[in-house]
Amino acid sequence: MTKKMSMSTSKTSLVLFLCQIISALDVPLDLSQPPTITQQSPKDYIVDPRENIVIQCEAKGKPPPSFSWTRNGTHFDIDKDAQVTMKPNSGTLVINIMNGGKAEAYEGVYQCTARNERGAAVSNNIVIRPSRSPLWTKEKLEPNHVREGDSLVLHCRPPVGLPPPIIFWMDNAFQRLPQSERVSQGLNGDLYFSNVQPEDTREDYICYARFNHTQTIQQKQPISVKVFSTKPVTERQPVLLTPTGSASTKVELRGNVLLLECIAAGLPTPVIRWIKEGGELPANRTFFENFKKTLKIIDVSEADSGNYKCIARNALGSVHHVISVTVKAAPYWITAPRNLVLSPGEDGTLICRANGSPKPSISWLANGVPIAIAPEDPSRKVDGDTIIFSHVQERSSAVYQCNASNEYGYLLANAFVNVLAEPPRILTPANKLYQVIADSPALLDCAYFGSPKPEIEWFKGVKGSILRGNEYVFHDNGTLEIPVAQKSNAGTYTCVARNELGKIQNEVQLEIKDPTMIIKQPEYKVIQRYGQVSFECIIKHDSTLLPTVTWLKDNDELPDDERFLVGKDNLTIMNVTDKDDGTYTCIVNTTLDSVSASAVLTVVAAPPTPAIIYARPNPPFDLELTGQLERSIDLSWIPGDENNSPITSFVVEFEDALHEPGVWRYQTEVPGTQTMAQLKLSPYVNYSFRVIAVNRIGRSQPSEPSEQYLTKSASPDENPANVQGIGSEPDNLVITWEPLKGFQSNGPGLQYKVSWRQKDVDDEWTSVIVANVSKYIVSGTPTFVPYEVKVQALNDLGYAPEPSEVIGHSGEDLPMVAPGNVQVHVINSTLAKVHWDPVPLKSVRGHLQGYKVYYWKVQSLSRRSRRHIEKKILTFRGNKTFGMLPGLEPYSSYKLNVRVVNGKGEGPASPDKVFKTPEGVPSSPSFLKITNPTLDSLTLEWGSPTHPNGVLTSYTLKFQPINNTHELGPLVEIRIPANESSLILKNLNYSTRYKFYFNAQTSVGSGSQITEEAVTIMDEAGILRPAVGAGKGYSEILFATSPVMHTVRPTFYKVQPLYPRIRNVTTAAAETYANISWEYEGPDHANFYVEYGVAGSKEDWKKEIVNGSRSFFVLKGLTPGTAYKVRVGAEGLSGFRSSEDVFETGPAMASRQVDIATQGWFIGLMCAVALLILILLIVCFIRRNKGGKYPVKEKEDAHADPEIQPMKEDDGTFGEYSDAEDHKPLKKGSRTPSDRTVKKEDSDDSLVDYGEGVNGQFNEDGSFIGQYSGKKEKEPAEGNESSEAPSPVNAMNSFV
Repeated sequence: MTKKMSMSTSKTSLVLFLCQIISALDVPLDLSQPPTITQQSPKDYIVDPRENIVIQCEAKGKPPPSFSWTRNGTHFDIDKDAQVTMKPNSGTLVINIMNGGKAEAYEGVYQCTARNERGAAVSNNIVIRPSRSPLWTKEKLEPNHVREGDSLVLHCRPPVGLPPPIIFWMDNAFQRLPQSERVSQGLNGDLYFSNVQPEDTREDYICYARFNHTQTIQQKQPISVKVFSTKPVTERQPVLLTPTGSASTKVELRGNVLLLECIAAGLPTPVIRWIKEGGELPANRTFFENFKKTLKIIDVSEADSGNYKCIARNALGSVHHVISVTVKAAPYWITAPRNLVLSPGEDGTLICRANGSPKPSISWLANGVPIAIAPEDPSRKVDGDTIIFSHVQERSSAVYQCNASNEYGYLLANAFVNVLAEPPRILTPANKLYQVIADSPALLDCAYFGSPKPEIEWFKGVKGSILRGNEYVFHDNGTLEIPVAQKSNAGTYTCVARNELGKIQNEVQLEIKDPTMIIKQPEYKVIQRYGQVSFECIIKHDSTLLPTVTWLKDNDELPDDERFLVGKDNLTIMNVTDKDDGTYTCIVNTTLDSVSASAVLTVVAAPPTPAIIYARPNPPFDLELTGQLERSIDLSWIPGDENNSPITSFVVEFEDALHEPGVWRYQTEVPGTQTMAQLKLSPYVNYSFRVIAVNRIGRSQPSEPSEQYLTKSASPDENPANVQGIGSEPDNLVITWEPLKGFQSNGPGLQYKVSWRQKDVDDEWTSVIVANVSKYIVSGTPTFVPYEVKVQALNDLGYAPEPSEVIGHSGEDLPMVAPGNVQVHVINSTLAKVHWDPVPLKSVRGHLQGYKVYYWKVQSLSRRSRRHIEKKILTFRGNKTFGMLPGLEPYSSYKLNVRVVNGKGEGPASPDKVFKTPEGVPSSPSFLKITNPTLDSLTLEWGSPTHPNGVLTSYTLKFQPINNTHELGPLVEIRIPANESSLILKNLNYSTRYKFYFNAQTSVGSGSQITEEAVTIMDEAGILRPAVGAGKGYSEILFATSPVMHTVRPTFYKVQPLYPRIRNVTTAAAETYANISWEYEGPDHANFYVEYGVAGSKEDWKKEIVNGSRSFFVLKGLTPGTAYKVRVGAEGLSGFRSSEDVFETGPAMASRQVDIATQGWFIGLMCAVALLILILLIVCFIRRNKGGKYPVKEKEDAHADPEIQPMKEDDGTFGEYSDAEDHKPLKKGSRTPSDRTVKKEDSDDSLVDYGEGVNGQFNEDGSFIGQYSGKKEKEPAEGNESSEAPSPVNAMNSFV
């Protein structure tokens, strides 16, 4: 079930109190008072030049003030200008522009003065300026030709207007141009392209300027952009378009909006990020605009000054710009002068304090005249930003002006001094009625005036006593506040105002109303489609208030549908449909409060077949109270329908309408077979009961409440619980308790008797009676002494039983004495034990919580270097006098001290105790590096241990070879002096892997070791090379003759090697086979194998053995157009394989296996050729018989082409090539050109047409395979300018 319950009590009187406070300084208008400016035009007043100019100046005063104006510092004679008039009973000027006047003629600075016999008030300086919207200057715009990917800025440069125009970009169709991270408008109105794209090409980029004051829009001439493409498009790292350079400055005024902008060029489009150096961007005031290119901080203050960095970044790099922001401030008020109402002979002050950056200067005026030249007043004394008045008289009345100004602006405030002698008057209407809801605040007004200022007192009832105490709050404006109004607070209240000239009183009425409650809320409903559903909303309200009930669906009005029927206390929906799904809310409003409750309606499809429905039981009904006694009553009820699930129990709840209206509490639970319960009652409770039925499905809705039963009052049965006495300061005792609940009070007037006395001292009990509190503070107590404390409840009918006493203590103070006889026993290099003597308990001055040991490392004894002292603290609870200090560093000097701790804090520290830890084993060397490998030597370099933990005595190096079967060989050990940091090992085996173990020693023992592996280089040339590093200052150890080397018989075991390895596996694939090659690093005589399979298949790998130690292999019998996976391994090395490679065979060509001689087109072509030859033979035979020569042959004999002559063998070229069929020489260009390609247009019948593909293929021994086959379609050649494939001959030349 989904329910929502909300309640809001009307606080109209509270809002009026906060927003409309009537101060004693507000002089009623029927009394004499100096003028006060109530309304004026803004300081910077921009007017529409087409309309009349209205300059406002309104003021109040008694007698009503007269008005005058100055313009540009001189008197403005209104009567001499026919276009200017002043409104009646007002100082507002109207300048008639619409009937021939020109606004430009009335530009200037205006100031209004309101004057009567008691003083003169002045307005601000009002600067009048007509708005301007000039036209765009004519300019010739050249088209922008931009390369794709470059940046571009389209300048707007709008005309200078007043105020500045709003800029936007549109096209010819008056559609705004789309903007993004790549294209955006800057603060200056220009359009920025981080990089241009082909779609940016257009001829209608138009900048518009809108002038709001004149409601006009100016248009710039269209700008044309043409983007030309170049392939490929070059990516660029970010460059800032605006602002330029790496740094800039900006000044902004306090309270304004700070706008910082960064727009960058680059490809890909850069992303902008903002940070504040040395601080964070202000939360809740920081906004990012224009795709994060603009940083916006609202309501800036001096704290926002600093360096702001924008960072533009893309995949190629980043660029940044730092903007140094300085926040200045026009003057702003700290304390503005306020009106003074004084009676003759009184004293007073006017204070004018303002701040700004730079600091504003303060000047005073009296009645609009600088105070230095104003008429003297003996009661007045000016002291900087303060005017002091002493023994004022009626002639001291005046209006004073305070002017605070700096280079960024000014403030002007009027404040009058009005000297009056007036008896009190109350401004709140008599017998005003206030109505509030119970448990809500009640605010009773008593607005007043008088001079001298009257004193206000409140009384309840006509003859009641004066109101005082924590139950009420008295405000300076005369308002009486009752924070939590109860029924008992209702009645008549009297406000009395008095001063030395008189006294007056006023009565108001307070009524307390019962809160409005929804006693039966709408429930969650699941209803079948086309069914009927009803939501209940039964309310309880004060009988004098008229409630209105409103239903909402999904927080909106109910649909205008006749299926929705709203009753007095329910909502019914007929013929439910899917769209009726939602949340329904019942809202109850009165003139004083409002409550609501919600429930969800879920619409489902009708089930196909009816089924037994198990549901929660219906609520019990017909509740009846019988056998009423003072402390018990009988309750009976009738169970509701159990809905196919037996009722297991009934839960009885009660409501105390007197103390907790609307709150239901658990009373008892009885078995489901029982329909009556005897209930125990408490005195002074207004009971109502309800019953809830429970079955295995859940709980029913509560029953309707029973009738109310009010029990009689009695003295309290119990006293407050959890009484404690704990001091918060060394000289007090704070007594606290849990107050009784309302129904535990047993009667009206609940109070508490708080008693205390010092324990073990023959003192009498001291008692005090308090109400409505749960704490009492006893002052002036000795420090930390035990007290006996008790709290007893009482009401108007008597006391509760005698309470039990509890022991408390007055406040603690810091301990006075430090622990003595501190001793330290060092156990080992990392552990020590500390002892101390306990302090006397009296010196603890509080509850002993334990001891704290502060210890810190002073220095390391091995390094003699001091470092930052980091103190560690160990706390030992209770009265413990020893403790262990773990985690110490070996061979170090430490200090410690001990302090006692109580509830207040720590006492003084004992004198520092110095102790030292012995040596320990060192940590591992900081590094081990093996460099300069040669045929028979390696160079070792190492770093000393990070933590030596003592004085290093030596290093130990152990090493052993790793043979071809990856087993460890003989172990060699070398002892090295502690001052060495490098070593050359000689006489090692070439092309051999060694494993090294290295550690350091102190006098205590060996530290942890560091390991490394390295390989000597291979003797490829059979020539021994000189040792690397010889003669360079390294220590050389020839281990073959070293007396410190010890060879031991090794125990062989397998290790995981770093080498050998197979890498750079490459493939060259044809249709049915592929050549696999690889690189191998490691011992000689490795036997390789190749594994392959179809890529993506789960089938087992196929394995081919490679003969010998070759590093290539040909896979045969592959399927054309298939993707394969391949890897290479070495026999005998488990798990030693290369990474996988993937290749794809070429597609199958059907034409390659076709017999050309059987093709119809070929037979037809051959027939046509034969017929043509036959005809030529006949013609030649006829011509020869006639004695003529064959002209073509003649020409060939006469002009033999040298290009087709046989080539010499000694020039390194091939001989003549001729066709096997007709023995004709090749045409020009049949020679292999210098670029080793054969041009298609030069040889239409060359081996190019029959090649195997673009790349030459290789057989098993790596030689070229020139396979002659039928023609296939040409494929483009990678990395060659020609689209033709190379001939086999050229491929061979290339390979050789």
